Amino acid sequence: MRELNQHWMTSILCRATKSISPEYFLLPVAGQERPVYRERVYCYELYHQIRTCCWPNNGTSYSLGGEVDKDGQPAYKGTDLEKTKPDFLVHVPGELDRNEVVMEVKPINCDRRGIKKDLQTLTAYRRYPADYQRAILLVYGDFQDVFDRLKRWMKKMASQKTEEPIDLHRIELWHHATCGQAAKNVEW
Repeated sequence: MRELNQHWMTSILCRATKSISPEYFLLPVAGQERPVYRERVYCYELYHQIRTCCWPNNGTSYSLGGEVDKDGQPAYKGTDLEKTKPDFLVHVPGELDRNEVVMEVKPINCDRRGIKKDLQTLTAYRRYPADYQRAILLVYGDFQDVFDRLKRWMKKMASQKTEEPIDLHRIELWHHATCGQAAKNVEW
């Protein structure tokens, strides 16, 4: 029996993203006038916000994992999941039938090759043998025109035939535009 529902994780993600401070959203750099987007810094703070501030204290058997290395997982041997390490997983460790959420995070100015790989990974985690219930791509950054171009590019990329397919119908797109506001689930 599942202990989670879609609303539960949506609520956690909204509360956690709203709580991310400016210095984790855009990292100040010594000797540089403008701060920069740093995915790892943002992810560590997002993990902190989810785990310590938003995670339910009701004894759930689900856990939040950051960059869980799937190399060596017997069920994934020989699949496109074998060498993956998603930014976040919500699952019950040790149980393949209780895989809830897989999430990848990208800054608005991300490299397109990296986002292609993440979309392929998210698609793979929604299929057998992983069968995650939800796959989320969270893009953070406040340039709406850049976000719109990135979204058009992802849709075009998904329409192309590749060895490792991308299925946007199985991936939720979230945009965290600015600090102090929650990320929002947006239409493809």
